[in-house]
Amino acid sequence: MRKIIVLSLLLLNIHHVKSTPKGVTASLKAKWSMTPFLLETSEFIGEDGNEKFWQFVDTVKELTVYKHGESVRSYYNLILKKAGQFLTDLQVSLLKFALALRSYSPAVHASQQIASDEPPPEACPAFVSIHGQHSCSTKEIKKLLKAAAGRPKPYLYKNDHTYPGVNKTDVPVVILYAEIGTKKFTTFHKVLSEKAGEGTLVYVLRHYVADPKPQKMLLSGYGVELAIKSTEYKAVDDTKVKDSKTIVNAEDDNIDEVQGFLFGKLKKSHPEIQEQLTELRKHLLESTNDMVPLKVWEMQDLSFQAASRIMSVPKFDALKLMRDLSQNFPSKARSLTRVAVKQEMRKEIEENQKHLSETIGVHPGDGELFINGLHIDLDIHNPFSILDILRGEARVLEGLHNLGIKGEHQGKLLRLPVNAVDDSYALDIRHPAIMWLNDIENDPVYRSWPTGVQELLRATFPGVIRQIRRNFFNLVLFLDPVREESVELVKLAELFYKHKIPLRIGFVFVVNTKDEIDGFSDAGVGFYRLLNYIADEYDLSQALLSMLSMYNKVDVGETLSVDTVSSYLKRKFPKANAERILGVESEYDDKRQDGALFHQKSGLGALPLALFNGVPLSPDEMDPDELETIILQRIMDTTTAFQRAVFMGQLTEGSDVVDYLMEEANVVPRMNPLILSTDRQYLDFTAKPVVDDWEDTTMFSFLDSRDKTAVMAKRMKYFTNSGMDAVTMWIVGDFEKVSGRKLLLSALKHMKASPGVRVGVIDNPSGKPSEDNTVLYRAIWASLLTQKNKAAAEFVQKLLKEESSQLLQQGTKMKDLLIQGMDDDAFEKKFNTLEVDFIRSQQQFCQDVLKLRPGQRAVISNGRVSGLQLHHKQEEFTVEDFHLLEKITLSGSAEKVKAKVKQMGMKASDLVMKVDALLTAAPKGEVRRDVHFIKDSHSVLRLSPRENEVFYDVVAIVDPLTREAQKMSSVLIVLSQVVNVRLQVFMNCRAKLSEMPLKSFYRFVLESDVYFLANDTVSPGPVARFMELPESPLLTLNMITPESWIVQAVRSPHDLDNIHLQEVSGVVTAEYELEHLLLEGHCFDLSTGQPPRGLQFTLGMSRDPLMYDTIVMANLGYFQLKANPGAWILRLRKGRSEDIYQILTHDGTDSPADAGDVIVVLNSFHSKIIKVRVQKKAEKINEDLLSENSESKGIWDSIASVWSTFEKSITGGSKKDDGEKKKEDVLNIFSVASGHLYERFLRIMMLSVLRHTETPVKFWFLKNYLSPSFKETISHMAETYGFQYELVQYKWPRWLHQQTEKQRIIWGYKILFLDVLFPLAVDKIIFVDADQIVRADLKELRDLDLEGAPYGYTPFCDSRREMEGYRFWKTGYWASHLGHRKYHISALYVVDLKKFRKIAAGDRLRGQYQALSQDPNSLSNLDQDLPNNMIHQVAIKSLPQEWLWCETWCDDTSKVTAKTIDLCNNPKTKEPKLTAAARIVPEWVEYDNEIKQLLRRVQEQEDTAAQKQTPSSSQHKNDNRRDEL
Repeated sequence: MRKIIVLSLLLLNIHHVKSTPKGVTASLKAKWSMTPFLLETSEFIGEDGNEKFWQFVDTVKELTVYKHGESVRSYYNLILKKAGQFLTDLQVSLLKFALALRSYSPAVHASQQIASDEPPPEACPAFVSIHGQHSCSTKEIKKLLKAAAGRPKPYLYKNDHTYPGVNKTDVPVVILYAEIGTKKFTTFHKVLSEKAGEGTLVYVLRHYVADPKPQKMLLSGYGVELAIKSTEYKAVDDTKVKDSKTIVNAEDDNIDEVQGFLFGKLKKSHPEIQEQLTELRKHLLESTNDMVPLKVWEMQDLSFQAASRIMSVPKFDALKLMRDLSQNFPSKARSLTRVAVKQEMRKEIEENQKHLSETIGVHPGDGELFINGLHIDLDIHNPFSILDILRGEARVLEGLHNLGIKGEHQGKLLRLPVNAVDDSYALDIRHPAIMWLNDIENDPVYRSWPTGVQELLRATFPGVIRQIRRNFFNLVLFLDPVREESVELVKLAELFYKHKIPLRIGFVFVVNTKDEIDGFSDAGVGFYRLLNYIADEYDLSQALLSMLSMYNKVDVGETLSVDTVSSYLKRKFPKANAERILGVESEYDDKRQDGALFHQKSGLGALPLALFNGVPLSPDEMDPDELETIILQRIMDTTTAFQRAVFMGQLTEGSDVVDYLMEEANVVPRMNPLILSTDRQYLDFTAKPVVDDWEDTTMFSFLDSRDKTAVMAKRMKYFTNSGMDAVTMWIVGDFEKVSGRKLLLSALKHMKASPGVRVGVIDNPSGKPSEDNTVLYRAIWASLLTQKNKAAAEFVQKLLKEESSQLLQQGTKMKDLLIQGMDDDAFEKKFNTLEVDFIRSQQQFCQDVLKLRPGQRAVISNGRVSGLQLHHKQEEFTVEDFHLLEKITLSGSAEKVKAKVKQMGMKASDLVMKVDALLTAAPKGEVRRDVHFIKDSHSVLRLSPRENEVFYDVVAIVDPLTREAQKMSSVLIVLSQVVNVRLQVFMNCRAKLSEMPLKSFYRFVLESDVYFLANDTVSPGPVARFMELPESPLLTLNMITPESWIVQAVRSPHDLDNIHLQEVSGVVTAEYELEHLLLEGHCFDLSTGQPPRGLQFTLGMSRDPLMYDTIVMANLGYFQLKANPGAWILRLRKGRSEDIYQILTHDGTDSPADAGDVIVVLNSFHSKIIKVRVQKKAEKINEDLLSENSESKGIWDSIASVWSTFEKSITGGSKKDDGEKKKEDVLNIFSVASGHLYERFLRIMMLSVLRHTETPVKFWFLKNYLSPSFKETISHMAETYGFQYELVQYKWPRWLHQQTEKQRIIWGYKILFLDVLFPLAVDKIIFVDADQIVRADLKELRDLDLEGAPYGYTPFCDSRREMEGYRFWKTGYWASHLGHRKYHISALYVVDLKKFRKIAAGDRLRGQYQALSQDPNSLSNLDQDLPNNMIHQVAIKSLPQEWLWCETWCDDTSKVTAKTIDLCNNPKTKEPKLTAAARIVPEWVEYDNEIKQLLRRVQEQEDTAAQKQTPSSSQHKNDNRRDEL
């Protein structure tokens, strides 16, 4: 009762004023039209493989028929239901998340864009393109196919959907552009899939929606921040804006508790006073939202206090509370100061922090996220990449789950290090066929060197190779003495030897092995015999040294000849009998075959070859010019590995270094490319098929490949020695053929020698399986089913020998071949009754899953398939190869898996095989971390997963009051809605805060599923809503989007840079658009290894090759191009770039690395980063892109036509010479502005520039921060005053230190990107601040001689004496740094862009910025401090003082001569800009009024135009609005 009285008293006090809620909403649309859910779903399923994609397409081929009768919601559910036939429950949740994110929309739209480039025939709902010719009906396909062969094939992209027919290369390619699910699609699909199945054509499907919906879709996956601005200087425009009439539901913000009242409960229990309660809540909120600054002592503990609040609420609300506290912190701060913090919690947090910093290097205040131990860096990752990670993990997690591995065991198996020794296998170099030239440990030459391995740890200068008497570095060269490549390699070896590089060098000579050859006909054989002779007379190293001197007689480019050999012999050994040494009967011919045999056995490729410590060098590293540096580099790299080994005590004084090297995991007895190749196919054993019947072949054929595999695994029988085997091998072949028998025999021999291996056998007969061609296999199978291990293996080994199969062919009965110890009756009974059906199923498995043709062989080891039908038909797979295969399988992960499975108490070779296949097939990510906490009762929020389902292990470490927490809290909430998680969140608080930890409100826009409204239509999409904000502070809105997005505001009447809710009634809406996806890249010149500064790229499509362009920076060779989903062609720009350079190779692109046209497909929201390598053309080798004579007419014309997008070409004249002269006469003015006030100043600045010059003017504005209203009106202004303008845009590169405050970002754009913002044709640019008024002709400034400096600035005035105390550059750091130079102001500067680019000023400025900006206290006025700080590296020309007058620093007498007046802030009076402008500059008010009138006229014209459209349409619009909400 008492409660109600208190309540009513409170309610009486509040005056009933109904007011609309105030707030801010921001939304982001895609630039392209909405893509259908069905197509996005097909792309999602397509990621699981082509087979699935087409099965899904078959299921939904007429689905859109249902669309018309059903509501949007039930159609969406229908799609999910159809997708559910191909996906697990977990994948369906991920699909919903992907659809909510519209993650696959770019992939669908990319196809649409490729279609528009075809272009589509008129009024066609679907069409085919057959080698460039189009048709809308199935009837014409035949006709078009006939002539197709004569036309070139179309280009197919990596992610095209090709119908799984018979793979033939010589048939025509038909591309169908259609929308899956429509009738028209079905008619085409039926015809094309049949033909593709027969192998008469290749059928490719690309999505194409004939009439896309006009609506744009709202995107999510980005953050929106409302930062609180400093109001030290008033910078708000006083022009009124019309409020938008958006209605937003006030209940949206679910802040339930306000100052101790739980309004949700109160409203339930007192429905009769609902309205008054809403008022009370509003009143309380406004009184808590007072933003009175906190005292320093109140701030100290905020982080712990927030954690304490979060840990004290029920678990399920904790994340929401964390989100609320971090995202609305400025208005929650005061209430947090009253929270008490428990001592236990403080202590526990400190203990955990100490542990974390020692184990994973995480410090207090850091925010980190781990999913299944994978580190997710939220600065790099966004929801789209997290979705990809979740999907990748899903495959492994579901696999383990299906194999019966649950709970704790899951994490343990996941974290097993799967050894990736994939790429660098080493060959054992302890082989007698290698002739060593030197031996560092024993040769007297190296006697003076120290021998201890500890010497490695002694400090030396970087780059010095330590000389130690140990064979640390071994180089083996495989050479054919008569090839010309050998000459240079031998000379290189000599160079190393002479210079006493600590490198042991060995040779393997691969010479002709025929017996009858003699040394007078074959120089190689002669050479070898001579070598042997000298080795016999003297010793081996002497022989090799004389070989070096023999090669000195051969010039590079020639080869060793018989004459060289015999004349050398005569000259050096005149007494020797040449015939006896070189002739047929030579005594010096032993071991000639050794080298060739070793080379053949080793499995290495073509000569010449080099092994460094056993690791083969790749063919491109074998180039003698490169080889020297590569070897020295390898020596440096291996030194560090040796140092680690010595330090860890693995390599001691007593060790033999070569033995140590050869016992590493990556050393193999031979290099069999079949086993070591890195493109691998793995079987998937994780399915749980409903049937396990392989006797019924028809039934078996309907199973999908995972189910077929599972049936095979279930029914397989094994030859084995022991209980639990770590390696399971399946041998596939036709055992009626010699090759098949040999293969199985080798496998069984290996099994006998190696205890941990079991062998299964699969028959793949060459013909259709019948009684006759499966005799041997049925005998094998019968013995496996009826006999004991040992007997079965012995019997089969006997059976496989050639004499047995000859006996069988001669008519011997099988029972006569049986051996002792077998159960004869059981065998015979089984053998005589075995049907052939199951062998048909096996053959089908070989064909569908292993992709083998009948009769082909394969070896499968723990699920990894090695096909044996490589280039050599007689590819032998010997016992050694099985040994190698076992070694590789074990060292991968089989051994560790076996150990773990044993620990779990599950005994099963099957499980080891299946888990091993699953783990090794998973893409190798980064290392998984095992993150755990010492104590977790007070500082770790834990949520348990749902039982008996697949779960993700998520660990978050976060300080609740940081920017990371703002984002992470939202991500974690959505993550826990999308998938089943086991979540631990550790409160990583910072102690003793000295300032407010967060100065912004924040929302992260992300939803876990597609939302529908009450009337079953799709909700308009996700938006960021800020309701119940305090009204006093001044806010600025920032969009924080994934790295590669370029967004811009497209609609908002309000000033988004200065949002002041006191002056707004209703809601401030901001609509943004994703204008471009970035294509980023790095470009290097192959010959110099340097970035080609000033090189230009263009991006376009085949119909319009020049849509966007860019310039390469010297920092990292970086470039960025604006694009959108689709296929793009990247080219060097016509003009100097194309004349001097050519593109050689590229990676990360979608065309083959050596293709001339670089094709790049953008089909996702992820960043796309490519690498391009270029080279100067031979005849242009001495030309420089940026040299003075680079201004040919051609380049100017080509640039002018593009960059003046908005108006007629700058040159104006039609003749080129005309253009050339006029070009000098454009004044290029650059400016940046943000916020309505500065845009108002900007227009006035422009007007003042135009009033004082006769020269044509072109304005360049930074587009990133201009308001929609400015962009709308600028064209009218250009028309009225006759100037040209261009909006330039550059996304801050991800590798350059990011600024978080908007003002500082804009300052950065003023100075950091001058060399890449403007086309090369712009020679000089003048930057003029927006708040400046010009009183002179800027042409003077442009033509001023900068005396070789790249830019000119005006120094700060010294004449106003009373401001002396505020001149910070007169004391401290600046005074000592500048010396006698002046400190310059950045409000006006002129840049000589040619000089600026030539001396790489931009790159130097960015380099210096990168170094200084890490310290938050440096560069406080970024755009001004940076050039002044760099004054010694990049000179500044000081402009005459009259070029910039500003009242704060200059006295009144100098105002008369001022050429420009700047409205600097006055630190003394803090006078608002608007008042100052009207007071200081009399003409300002006139300019202002003139522009206001112009804008009024424009507005009136737009209003009348709008009214002319039917009045009913506006009414109609309003209805829609209501419908959507």
